[in-house]
This record gives sequence, C-alpha cells and structure tokens, in this order.
Amino acid sequence: MEIKYAIDKLEKNKDIISTLLHGATESEYTWKQSSKKWNLLEIICHLYDEEIEDFRTRTKNVIETPDLRPPTFDPVSWVKDRRYAEQDFDEKLTNFLLERDKSIRYLKDLKNPSLTQGYDYKEYGYVDGLFFMTNWLAHDYLHIKQIVRLKYDYAAELAQRDISYAGTWK
Repeated sequence: MEIKYAIDKLEKNKDIISTLLHGATESEYTWKQSSKKWNLLEIICHLYDEEIEDFRTRTKNVIETPDLRPPTFDPVSWVKDRRYAEQDFDEKLTNFLLERDKSIRYLKDLKNPSLTQGYDYKEYGYVDGLFFMTNWLAHDYLHIKQIVRLKYDYAAELAQRDISYAGTWK
C-alpha cells in the first residue's frame, strides 16, 4: 500500500464517519442492540482515543523512533475507565474529526518516510509503518460497518414491524 492511498482513504473515512454520525439525536447515540454492544457514543469515544493513542502514535513511532516501544494500552477498559457513556457526543465527534485532520496533516508532511522499519511485536510479529497504516484503515472500516449495522437495527426497532422487504443483514 502506498502512503498516498492510505491518506486518501483516511480522509474519505473521516467524511463517511462524520456523515453517518452528524446530527444524531440522544436517543440514537445512546441506543444499544444489547447491553454487551457499544452505542454510537461509545464508538466515537473509541475512535477518538484510538486515533490519538493507537494508530497515529504507533505509526509515528515506527517511522521516527522504531527502537523505542510505544506505551501499552487497553482500549476495552477505556469504555468504563474513561466513562464513555457519560461523554458529550457532539464534542467527541468534533474532537475525533479534528484529530483525524491532525493525523492526515502529519502523514502528508512526511518526506520519504521509511514505512518498512519497525520492530517485533509479540502478538503480531514484525510490525512496521505499512502494518499500522493498513490496520488503521481496516479499523475504520470495521467501525463504519458497526455504525451502519447499529443504525439499521435502530431503524428496525423504531419501525416495530418487518423491514425485511429492504433486505436482510448478513
């Protein structure tokens, strides 16, 4: 994957996420399919934290200081520890979009970065800039899918009738 491709897709994903979440009502962003699933508020909090503390940090780390290891983190615990359910949805969405802009600026400002330098990561083997760039995009796509599924299920809940005429989710 070329860095220009990744930057372009990260920019497009920012717009997709913004479009999917902008203007959500409180009942929309707090609704859950089940107690074990995340709602839209928790998803945007997660995306915000991951943007800063995971993908941008780790990509920057392997490009600029591959001999140093970034700090460990536990995104699953963040949901409770950082009180995602109590955050302000619109503020988190705005902050995520600003942080994505910072990430894109950082990537665009790189001059001939070495995306193949990295280090051994016990769970994934050798990780480098390409590893983090491709996983950054994959992470976006997983959460875009999650958001769309959540919105579909919320619409079905509101309809209180069969919506299979539209097609079924597989």
